[in-house]
Amino acid sequence: MKIVGFESSNGVRLGVVDGDHAVDLQAADANVPNDLGDVLRRSNGDLKTLGDLAKRAPASSRHPLDGIKFALPVLRPGKIICLGLNYLDHVKEGPQRDNIPKFPSIFFRVLTSMVPHLQPIVRPKESIQLDYEAELVAIVGKRAKHLTMTNATDCIAGYSCANEGSVREFQRHTTQWGMGKNFDRTGGFGPWMVTADELSPGGKGLKITSRLNGKTVQSDNTDNMMFPLAETLVYLTKGMTLEPGDVILTGTPSGVGHARKPEPVWMKAGDTCEIEIEGVGTLRNPIADER
Repeated sequence: MKIVGFESSNGVRLGVVDGDHAVDLQAADANVPNDLGDVLRRSNGDLKTLGDLAKRAPASSRHPLDGIKFALPVLRPGKIICLGLNYLDHVKEGPQRDNIPKFPSIFFRVLTSMVPHLQPIVRPKESIQLDYEAELVAIVGKRAKHLTMTNATDCIAGYSCANEGSVREFQRHTTQWGMGKNFDRTGGFGPWMVTADELSPGGKGLKITSRLNGKTVQSDNTDNMMFPLAETLVYLTKGMTLEPGDVILTGTPSGVGHARKPEPVWMKAGDTCEIEIEGVGTLRNPIADER
């Protein structure tokens, strides 16, 4: 099941994708929250009722996907947790090539840094060094602490795509990456969440690709993560409680723009960047300059 957020004249809605349409769940039951995170909190991660509700929805609740304005898959995530340096070939192409991490490299993004499917990613006035990063996103469905390898991925409700856009110049001003990762509207997230039952546990074995203006610039497989999702969840929950609606970006493969030869390739106004993950979908964002 694919669950999608979208905007309407009545505000943001939550829908279930049925073929090339989105079924507006609020049109079937006005009590359904418009934020997937709220739904997950109410249901303890059980989304079966949404599928049943979509089947009962009136015909008038169906909207063509090519005519909707997408919203973020989770409107108000409590945490946006990110992994850096999670594919060995990506580590080798960066400044940490001689310092292979022994533990997951954790940092955070803020909500104002993310935009939905088809909305422009914005290159800031302060730097031309806006880089693309294809990433698998895991969305937490159940409250979790002190997970084990046996149960770790049971807390995941589903998966999405991210373009974890990075302003490299600012990322490297200090040893802390936060500034370069959190410029307004520099990352993409979407187009929807695919429920976990549609994919292999932990999102393993999925082809992950990014394309800039139709040219493939990253191509890898989630099997090549240095710290697979289950291990990462166990590590995270040693210290922090994961809550329904939290979002985890799992790191990017090699091929990023700063490492391209003979010179770096940065996203710029007029470009289109696509992130495609097998079994999940394709996130597409045009690039625009900050006004």
